[in-house]
Amino acid sequence: MEITEVRVTLKDSPDKKLKAYATVTFDGTFVVRNIKVIEGASGLFIAMPSRKVKSPCPKCGFKNELRSKYCNQCAQSLPVVSLAITQTELPNSQAEHKDIAHPITQAFREYLQKTVLEAYAQERGRVTV
Repeated sequence: MEITEVRVTLKDSPDKKLKAYATVTFDGTFVVRNIKVIEGASGLFIAMPSRKVKSPCPKCGFKNELRSKYCNQCAQSLPVVSLAITQTELPNSQAEHKDIAHPITQAFREYLQKTVLEAYAQERGRVTV
């Protein structure tokens, strides 16, 4: 699978960790949007698009965002769920965010990250000049 196009949208605030969003096209036929370029402690990296995990209300079954205090449907007080407890009891299945799309192999992840970060550097250089 080849990356055929990368579009980068820079974010304005220089003091924030989120530096840009990328849209990547694979083989000219499949698009993944909202790949984040983030400044971490050891440099830039990419984060795949994700969604917040939801948990059902014990009274009405409405799915609320994890760690909500009250149900958005029936206003029932929700049980307190600590993120530390959640990750030890239910690893991967109940993390606060879950990837929507992600690479399966480490080699492809490295290829994707290298390509997106190169496009980010080009876009940043073009805007600065």
